[in-house]
Amino acid sequence: MNSLRMEEKIGTCVVAGHICLDIIPDLGGQRDFLEAIQPGHLLPIGAPTIATGGSVSNTGQALHRLGIPTRLMGKVGDDSFGREVLARLAAVDKTLVTEMRSLPDEHTSYTIIISPSDADRVFLHSTGANDTFGPEDIDYGALADADLLHFGYPTAMARMVAKDGQELAELMKRAKETGVTTSLDTSMFDRHGVVGRTDWERFLAGAMPYVDIFMPSLDELLLMLIPEKVASAPDPVLCRELSAKLIDLGAGVVVLKQGEKGQYLRTLPPHSGRDLGRAFKGADEAWYSRELWAPAFEVHMVGTTGAGDCSVGGFLAALLRGLGPEEALQMSAAAGACNVEAADATSGVRSWEDTKARIAAGWRQHALTLPGWNYDKKTLLWVGPLDGR
Repeated sequence: MNSLRMEEKIGTCVVAGHICLDIIPDLGGQRDFLEAIQPGHLLPIGAPTIATGGSVSNTGQALHRLGIPTRLMGKVGDDSFGREVLARLAAVDKTLVTEMRSLPDEHTSYTIIISPSDADRVFLHSTGANDTFGPEDIDYGALADADLLHFGYPTAMARMVAKDGQELAELMKRAKETGVTTSLDTSMFDRHGVVGRTDWERFLAGAMPYVDIFMPSLDELLLMLIPEKVASAPDPVLCRELSAKLIDLGAGVVVLKQGEKGQYLRTLPPHSGRDLGRAFKGADEAWYSRELWAPAFEVHMVGTTGAGDCSVGGFLAALLRGLGPEEALQMSAAAGACNVEAADATSGVRSWEDTKARIAAGWRQHALTLPGWNYDKKTLLWVGPLDGR
């Protein structure tokens, strides 16, 4: 089967999990900003960018911009921040917020994002209503009408990490029983805080049997499993070992996001007996035994907020259009690259048609060499030794 076959009927998606309000001060291009922060000092900044954030908003809006019918399931408080989140989402499309919940006894999650021009971003985050999100906050009846459920940031939601992820496993199991394809993404966390004391081996072992697509960043996964390890260069051997572990635990498709180093994909072997859900129907064969690496596209970076979430959106949008792993990984890299050209988490993402046209026009990629791998000029991907094609 040709994994780059013509697009068929567009599938539908529900995005659930973590949502917040982002406040992003304009640092005015100051360099060494973080080093300049000293007690008692006043540092001048510009007007803030105010935007919705978190996986529900970021991945959900990216999917919407890429033409995928999308609904959001998240919780906010009945407060000024919560009303702002809902108003901003409804202004994009009222159908996005029909499944959102606003609760009078909760406060809305918010994040102050310090994003210097010369360093990665720093988050000051209040988890708010996300901490009380549980399996009962998913409308499983609504999932019967969807092709895919994406759940984002359980690592920033207290109930989802409590008891080493028991409630996350329950949520994903109940979702999987509806026949949808399930997708999961994580977030960074404080290694030395309460969340950092989670038994991540048990956390992953509980969830992976019910996760068809797992898309963490490599840094997040290393923080869980090998916290002393730092991946400073593309490391196919490390990615292969980690992805094999996740597939052995039950995951179907593993994508490890790595920023400017690109993205690694590994998929389950054939005849595994794994049902990957409605989003894969008719395309299953194209997804077996694949090993691919997508180089990052070159951009002028304005901010990295939401880049990983938008990469997830690009990947899922291709899948829901009936496309295979090559175009899904390519669109994942493209959507993430478009994202960093804007300060907020989603406005840099372009339409599906514009993104494809940008790739077709010869969008340059970051230089990458993977010994023992082959570069495919047609798909713009590196093909690994374990690839079954």
